[in-house]
Amino acid sequence: MELVIHARRAIVDGREQSVSVGVDGGRIVAVEPFHGLTASRVVELAEDEVLLPGLVDTHVHVNDPGRSEWEGFETATRAAAAGGITTIVDMPLNSLPPTVDVPSLEVKRETARGRVHVDVGFWGGAIPGNGGELRALYDAGVFGFKCFLLHSGVDEFPPLGPDELEADLRILREPDAMMIVHAEDAQTIDEAPAPHGEHYEGFLRSRPRGAENVAIARVIELARRTGARAHILHLSSSDALPMIAQARRDGVRLTVETCPHYLSFTAEEIADGATQFKCCPPIREAENRERLWQGLADGVIDCVVSDHSPCTPELKRPDFGEAWGGVASLQIGLPAVWTQARGRGHELADVVRWMAARPAELVGLRRKGRTVVGADADFCVFAPDEEFVVDVANLAHRNRVSAYHGRKLAGVVRSTWLRGSELTGSPRGELLVRGE
Repeated sequence: MELVIHARRAIVDGREQSVSVGVDGGRIVAVEPFHGLTASRVVELAEDEVLLPGLVDTHVHVNDPGRSEWEGFETATRAAAAGGITTIVDMPLNSLPPTVDVPSLEVKRETARGRVHVDVGFWGGAIPGNGGELRALYDAGVFGFKCFLLHSGVDEFPPLGPDELEADLRILREPDAMMIVHAEDAQTIDEAPAPHGEHYEGFLRSRPRGAENVAIARVIELARRTGARAHILHLSSSDALPMIAQARRDGVRLTVETCPHYLSFTAEEIADGATQFKCCPPIREAENRERLWQGLADGVIDCVVSDHSPCTPELKRPDFGEAWGGVASLQIGLPAVWTQARGRGHELADVVRWMAARPAELVGLRRKGRTVVGADADFCVFAPDEEFVVDVANLAHRNRVSAYHGRKLAGVVRSTWLRGSELTGSPRGELLVRGE
């Protein structure tokens, strides 16, 4: 073995254990009781450190190429590494061109090649008129397809209507590809008051829970009708949890994610003009947040991913009707979730399930998200009891805008390892292809 890591505390098989982990050729080759292995190189973690599997974030907007001033592969993946994330899956929109056919996928891969600090996979996009491209994109290695049910925020990635969504789900049923859906209903939002001004209450009224609920009900019905796999992105409305649970009991192939900002913040605390908190769907009230936490505890919500959607500072205008919607949080998702989770009686093993094992499982990354023999030797060394105050000046994101600035969080990432090597600044990531 090339490397052995001795960890008094590690998350293995869904629980905390004392183990020694052996690594060779970039893979985990042994997991034995503490101090039960030796190698030419030995790393012993400090008593206050816990060995976690590298986190997997399947919802990241890198925006490269085309809008790299918003983020970019180099900065996004450096921020991921700083946050204990060893694998991301990049969203198909906000880049130019969007990833809606094989040539655009190749453009994106070429842009990323040699510049990524962690492993990177890609989603494809489903837009009106590209149904004939979906199978070729899937065969080229994308992990599934993203669609919107209302305007995406960028004109080059238009939404699918109900008939188009059903047609695409039928196309994806045979290869068993997953459709991931931004589920808000356009008509409900069109009929709500338009957002404007510095007060968050106006923005919240413009994106009511009903917009999510109606759209999620539509996705459930179409997934039921077609037998295809569907995944609800960034769940914000806790009202939808009962119908999601019932759909699963009925055998609908449906999974759901939420995000650190929905689990951390509440509408009541967002100050006038604080558009760094603006995202779609929106951060909702405190009682809604608690019901989302209950949905996680009950297993109705499968995983927690960032929906890292950054922009340049000037796009975060103080008017909630004009500001770009998106929360930049890639680097600090783990401490943000852990801070809230531990106060509600959850353990680190729960956080690992939500932020590593389950996201990897959902997209078919068999060697990621778990500390088991045969997996990639991807690790996050985490000090769960150390606290810090978020300072945007210390974040690796390209633009220093964050809703978490000034917030005290628990948990510090001490180091991140990719395939048995500690990440220290040089790009070491690989571009992932589904099924490999």
